[in-house]
Amino acid sequence: MNAKTNKNNEGIVYSTEFGKACPKCGTPIDRCVCGKDKPGTPSDGIVRVGRETKGRKGPGVTLISGIPLDSEGLKALAKQFKQKCGTGGTVKSGTIEIQGDHRELLRQELAKLGYTVKLSGG
Repeated sequence: MNAKTNKNNEGIVYSTEFGKACPKCGTPIDRCVCGKDKPGTPSDGIVRVGRETKGRKGPGVTLISGIPLDSEGLKALAKQFKQKCGTGGTVKSGTIEIQGDHRELLRQELAKLGYTVKLSGG
């Protein structure tokens, strides 16, 4: 069966030469550029700053969501916030997580950057 008649099994998925391949463009997954230029998560224009302790031991984290930036922009902003707060943090699925409760400080910093900010959660 050739690729022209079988539309469901088109392209390379895995190769022993370079490992996993992107299903869209067929290049090795570490060199794929299909999803790199896409903007971040869609937003309603409001950046939400909240605190979460569920499933975590300790004081919890401050979550910042709704920022209309790509992944590189989110990482740069997270680095700036981590330095400002003096704590650690990460970016997970379009949300910035900063260790500890820094809602008010981060709200002020985001307002300085020109974002509409809303405190969320309890």
